[in-house]
Amino acid sequence: MPGKIYLVGAGPGDPELLTRKAWRVLQSAAVILHDDLVSQEVLSVLPPSAQMVNVGKRCGAKSISQDEINSLMVQLAREGKIVARLKSGDPLLFGRGGEEIEALRRAGIDFEVIPGVTAALGAAASAQISLTDRRHASRVVFVTAHREGGTGLKNERRVAADTTYVVYMPGTRYAELAAELLAAGIGPEIPCAVISRATTKNETIVRTTLAQLAECTAAVSPSLIVVGAVVAAGAETRAQNAEFNGKLDGEILQLALQHPIHDLQGRSGVE
Repeated sequence: MPGKIYLVGAGPGDPELLTRKAWRVLQSAAVILHDDLVSQEVLSVLPPSAQMVNVGKRCGAKSISQDEINSLMVQLAREGKIVARLKSGDPLLFGRGGEEIEALRRAGIDFEVIPGVTAALGAAASAQISLTDRRHASRVVFVTAHREGGTGLKNERRVAADTTYVVYMPGTRYAELAAELLAAGIGPEIPCAVISRATTKNETIVRTTLAQLAECTAAVSPSLIVVGAVVAAGAETRAQNAEFNGKLDGEILQLALQHPIHDLQGRSGVE
C-alpha cells in the first residue's frame, strides 16, 4: 500500500493551538519530519511511537537541503509510511509548502495540507493587537525579511497609512528593515511590536517606533515585527483594561474585608 504525506501546521508554539485534525494525524503518523522552529512545547506532546526527524533550516544554516527533504518524503511514502511534515505556523505561509506540494505532485504521491495558526495571528493575539481596525487599518500585509532584495515594499507609499505590516523572519536586520519601511512611506513615529516565541512560556514583546527599531536588540527566533497604528491602539486598550482591573481588584478586596468571616488579622476565619 502506498503511503501518504500530510503537510501539517504546528501553529505558533502553544500545543493547544494545534487543530483537532492536526492532532489526530500526528498521533497516527509513523514518521514526523519537523522544522527546527516547531516549539519544544509542541514536540513534547508528539507520540513516542513516531520516528522524529529534524529537517529544519534556521538563519540559512542547513543541515538538509529542500531537495533532500522532498526526496525523503517521496521515499517514505513509497515505503508505505504515513508521514507528517510538521511546519511551524501554517504550511502555506513562508513555509516552502508550495515547493513541497510541487515535488509530491510530480512524484505522484498522495498528500493533504492541514492548515495551522500562522505566527502573525498567534503573536497578535498574545500582544492583544487587532491586525485590522476600521479606525486604523483596513489592510494587512504579510512580508518576509528572509529574501534577496528586501521585503518588496517599494510600492506601498500610497497605502501605508491604512495598513498593518507583519514582517516574518526579521533576524538581526532591524536597521535595514527600518530603512526600507521608511522608504516605503511609513512614518518614523509609527509604533512597532517585536514579538518573539509567541504563545509560548518564553514569549517576549518589545514595543518601539519605526525610528527606534534599529536600536532594539534582536529577538530570539522565531520572531516577527508588527508595524502600524494598531500597535498603539492595542497598548491603549491594555492600559484601560489594567486600570479597570486594578479598580476592580480594589473593590473586591474591600468587599472581602467587610465579610463577616474575615477576622481582624485580615485572614479568613474558615479553617
